[in-house]
Amino acid sequence: MFEEFLHNIHNQRLFQQSDKILLAISGGIDSMVMAHLFSEAGFHFGFVHCNFQLRGLESDQDEKFVKKSANTLKSPFFSKNFDTEAYAKKKKISVQMAARELRYGWFEKIRNENKYDYIALAHNKDDLIETLLINLIRGTGIRGLSGMKVKQGKIIRPLLFASRSMINEYQKINKIKYREDSSNESVKYARNRIRHQVIPELEKLNPAFKTNISQTILHLEDVRKIFAEVIDKKRSELVRIKEGKTLIDIDKLKKLDHIGTYLYEFLRPFRFPHQIIPDIIASLSTTPGKQFFSITHRLIRDRAHLIITLNTEIPESNIYIDKDSTEVKHPIHLVLKKIKITPEYKFSESKLIASLDLDLLKFPLILRRWKSGDQFQPLGMKNKKKVSDFFINNKFSIPEKESAWILESDSRIVWIVGYRIDDRFKITLNTRNILQIEHVKTTTT
Repeated sequence: MFEEFLHNIHNQRLFQQSDKILLAISGGIDSMVMAHLFSEAGFHFGFVHCNFQLRGLESDQDEKFVKKSANTLKSPFFSKNFDTEAYAKKKKISVQMAARELRYGWFEKIRNENKYDYIALAHNKDDLIETLLINLIRGTGIRGLSGMKVKQGKIIRPLLFASRSMINEYQKINKIKYREDSSNESVKYARNRIRHQVIPELEKLNPAFKTNISQTILHLEDVRKIFAEVIDKKRSELVRIKEGKTLIDIDKLKKLDHIGTYLYEFLRPFRFPHQIIPDIIASLSTTPGKQFFSITHRLIRDRAHLIITLNTEIPESNIYIDKDSTEVKHPIHLVLKKIKITPEYKFSESKLIASLDLDLLKFPLILRRWKSGDQFQPLGMKNKKKVSDFFINNKFSIPEKESAWILESDSRIVWIVGYRIDDRFKITLNTRNILQIEHVKTTTT
């Protein structure tokens, strides 16, 4: 494995012999094997470790172990404790996303301040395969299929060539000490279920599954690069910025084959989901004036251009909320939070907070005005009811009806925002993941 490690660094042009590399060391088998390889190769490196304080004493013991390992290898050691849960709550994001933000932000800070050239992460070939499968399950484009990159800016992944079995064998031969994360065996996490349950079944169908899928990922990465080149070329021909507005030439757009793919890529930075693309294309054959909204931007079908600006108005059109959204500020203020259910979880009794079974939702969610004929199944009821009847029974005033908003998933009403969720999306004993949405009311003094 050592020779393959050196060959991979040279072949992928990851770094030069004289470069200083900051190794992200958790204390697990992958990162400790990476540290051993760097030491054997005589590279210049330092250890950087994050204590996210998510596993109590176990997290502290990991930090002590990594520090001792750094001292043994006479490596500079950088560590920091993070109140990850508090950060996640403050930023209104998941704990996993919070850990990612804290980790990468701090790594880059240490790299800059101490003049390291690159940050090395210990992802391996099995991680790459697992990520591909996760992306396939969630739904993905060409970027998600091509997976993690061996080199991306100042981030390098020098073990991406190695399978987990190769790493295990190297560890045993060299008697490398490491810490085992107890959460790695729990199948309540999607990645672990794929690792321990899905992949073994696929290997029963084809023992060469990992080898074949790894080759496919390499091919897909080449396809992604070619795809990106074509998209960028067409973007330069059709898209321009003028006075803070993004303009897309309609006449040139209509002449493109595969117009939907091109338009989705042009609009992706503005968080327009792929589900809205057919409606935008249809608008190209109608009179100007049609408007479309993402959670951040507005698109106007003008005479000669699609005009994209920041969304600062309250729209009457649908707002699409993607799976990674943590907040919507227009037309109403919603805060979204993904939560792993635990016995300690307490439901809010506030009508302004909806607790929904995340796994029953299909994204993007749609936020829209209610319309005549809308039906939903109010929480606690077995039959559907017209939204208009719900308004009447609950004695809504005319202004309350006019200001009511509907949250929808896959053409089914999820929540009359601020009033009642749909019974089909409620939390049950089978629920594992919760999407908690809070309607933040604007207060005036």
